Amino acid sequence: MSATEFLEKIEQIAEASSRYRTQAFFFVLRSLEHCRQRLGREGHVTGRELAEAARDLAIGEYGPMAKTVLNDWGIRSTEDLGRIVYLLIDHEILGKTEEDSPDDFREVFDFDAAFVRDYRW
Repeated sequence: MSATEFLEKIEQIAEASSRYRTQAFFFVLRSLEHCRQRLGREGHVTGRELAEAARDLAIGEYGPMAKTVLNDWGIRSTEDLGRIVYLLIDHEILGKTEEDSPDDFREVFDFDAAFVRDYRW
């Protein structure tokens, strides 16, 4: 699949979902790469690992605006990260194991706590 075809596929998934902007899908994919780099391994990562990497990536890239940026893209909780992952799985962009579940993303961390109350200035 060419880069153009990949971009078009992500845009189609985002449009069909109507809940998340295209940027949200690319953010999750970048979070996956960030997670793998941080853990020093290729292949599968858990929902918790991915959510924690997304938190770190958002803070690193967007600082005190992280929650605002993610919210603008439709990401308001770690459950939203899981929903995006499962949309990508449904469209065969990502894979999963038998043990994986959308529940793996449930309440991994609180957005207000991570991005507002506990933000380290």
